[in-house]
Amino acid sequence: MDYKAYVFDYDYTLAFSERAILMCFYHIFDKFGYKGISEQEIVLTIGMALTDAIAKLSGEYDPKRLAQLVDEFHRKADEVMTPYTVLYPPVEPLLRKIIAEGGLAGIVSNKRRERISDMIATSGLNDLIGVIIGPEDFKNFKPDPEGLILAMKRLNVSKQDTVYIGDNMIDALTAKNAGVDFIAVLTGRTTEKEFSAQPHRRIIRDLSALLD
Repeated sequence: MDYKAYVFDYDYTLAFSERAILMCFYHIFDKFGYKGISEQEIVLTIGMALTDAIAKLSGEYDPKRLAQLVDEFHRKADEVMTPYTVLYPPVEPLLRKIIAEGGLAGIVSNKRRERISDMIATSGLNDLIGVIIGPEDFKNFKPDPEGLILAMKRLNVSKQDTVYIGDNMIDALTAKNAGVDFIAVLTGRTTEKEFSAQPHRRIIRDLSALLD
């Protein structure tokens, strides 16, 4: 492997959770009376901080109302997020390859750490992930590098020994802001052309490319 630490984004990078996320958004928009928001609009916000995504989609910027929407989203997510999320097939073999070759693996996401940890545990992969960083651990959401810098600190690795792997522009900017290499994966909604405009080490179709 080319790096000591491989740090991954979560949604659309390690996991396909689109169905569960859509269920949560449609639930809160139906309950609180927000109409005319399309599936395409919703999926393009996956990876953003949740409050920012809800505000962008609903046009709602009142802090109290947004807090209600976020709380209701999480209540629905408690029911559906893990049952309706799947890890991509290359994830387990890739993580095992990283560890077998003396590397480290971590996750940094704008998604709650508890959601990610639950899915990793359910999948039996706890022993392969050295650190999971979510909003419970930082004040500033990606693309601020705070979470990624914290992950490197906990893994005890340098920027030069770390690569960040993600599926959208937020991830590309996070890596850039942290001063680490970036590998773009095309399993999300961002195109190869869009990634080409940002610093990157590689652009890959999916994580299986890292198994070669």
